[in-house]
Amino acid sequence: MNAIISASELASALTGENPPVLLDVRWQLTLAKTPGEPPFDGRKAYEAGHIPGAVYVDLDRELAATPGSRGRHPLPDLAGFGAAMRRSGVSSGTPVIVYDGGQGWAAARAWWLLRWTGHPEVRVLDGGLPTWEGPLETSVPSPAEGDFEPVPGATGLLDADDAAALARSGVLLDARAGERYRGEVEPIDPVGGHIPGALSAPTNDNVGTDGRFLPAEELAARFKALGASEGTDVGVYCGSGVSGAHEVLALAVAGIPAALYVGSWSEWSSDPSRPVAVGPDPQ
Repeated sequence: MNAIISASELASALTGENPPVLLDVRWQLTLAKTPGEPPFDGRKAYEAGHIPGAVYVDLDRELAATPGSRGRHPLPDLAGFGAAMRRSGVSSGTPVIVYDGGQGWAAARAWWLLRWTGHPEVRVLDGGLPTWEGPLETSVPSPAEGDFEPVPGATGLLDADDAAALARSGVLLDARAGERYRGEVEPIDPVGGHIPGALSAPTNDNVGTDGRFLPAEELAARFKALGASEGTDVGVYCGSGVSGAHEVLALAVAGIPAALYVGSWSEWSSDPSRPVAVGPDPQ
């Protein structure tokens, strides 16, 4: 099953015999803003207009636990996550389509969590809401309770020690911007740099100017040049396990399974005992 879906395919699916549950996960990483400027409000954006039938999911509250020693977006409590998905109408036998405001990171986080916890059919709207040409609605739907029960996967998740080991034995990709990988700037976390042995692979390079993923063959060629191909043990991290999920999604489009280090740099850099590499050299 393809991990992404186009807007035209989504429009057809919504009128089909088994229409998908539609989740709106609009979210933005909030950095320093002009004094007095409010942070991005995903629910407010949703209420101003969303794809008909879509249910809003809050990334910070429903797709992550409280920030702390495990990072800025640690894994959510699975009981709470399952309850949030069931409230949204998610059932194991019903396909799920996730979209966000276009960046794709938040939608990928929801996709990854649902896949990791056992949902068999989840896709991301490629390019997000800006690609949708149909009508929008402002009414908030009340879907029937779903039956999805999350069961964590045996693979696909890395902790800090796993990530350190994979950087030596396989391929560990750093999905952040290159300047953060090199340690030239660090706007959020305690220190700049990267996990020793990790390779810089900014996830923004996986999409075109329209926000859609590059063709699968181009993505496969990009990852192959980094040493990642089918049959290779591949892992991804980022700042807090959100943009990294987007890179895992890009790898899936390319046909390459990959695991996610959810704690990512926000967890790694908070532990002064863990080594930090700086500059363009992986080591």
